[in-house]
Amino acid sequence: MRIRFPALLLILLTLAAGCSGQKEAETVELRVPRGYQQTLEISSGGRILSFGPFVGYYFKPENPRDLTRLSLICFNEEQFYTNDLPENAMLFTGEAVFGTLPETGRPIATGDRINPVFFSEAPEPWTAARPEPQDEFLHFHSCYDASGPVLSGFWIRHVGEASFTYDMGGRVTEESPLYHRVTPGPDKDFARIIEFDQGTAENQ
Repeated sequence: MRIRFPALLLILLTLAAGCSGQKEAETVELRVPRGYQQTLEISSGGRILSFGPFVGYYFKPENPRDLTRLSLICFNEEQFYTNDLPENAMLFTGEAVFGTLPETGRPIATGDRINPVFFSEAPEPWTAARPEPQDEFLHFHSCYDASGPVLSGFWIRHVGEASFTYDMGGRVTEESPLYHRVTPGPDKDFARIIEFDQGTAENQ
């Protein structure tokens, strides 16, 4: 008995540690449907504009000859958006509609890769430019060219595919305007935000 008990205890502890490790590393296979991509190039006003990439988002034109309306899928890559669901779980589907914010004399925010302007700080003509239903198109993400962000981009409508807390993987708290609870269906609580995208280093 003096020999078997320590051996049995060691086996039980090893199994427990293994189960614990599997839970922490929970992940699912990333399955991006055919035709979806993270970066698009759009011809607008005689310029070639780039859109994307940003973490977890994939886009597909509804019509291959028309890049002004896109279907989207958002995955929890690297658990970037929530710890409630496994890495690579599908979080949102939705649509993106191309538009250009009106000139207001306000400079475009630059500096970081992505520069946010919340609706409470944005010129009213910008927030009024979103498509219908306006209570669902709450997120604008700009395109960019070689010189940086532009006023053209996509208004995005998010549709939740699961229930989870959107807290940027635990990086923001309830005090943040980004933090909210997502349930299946149109996400009317998504942060009301306009993001100016500086573009990746490869595009500068």
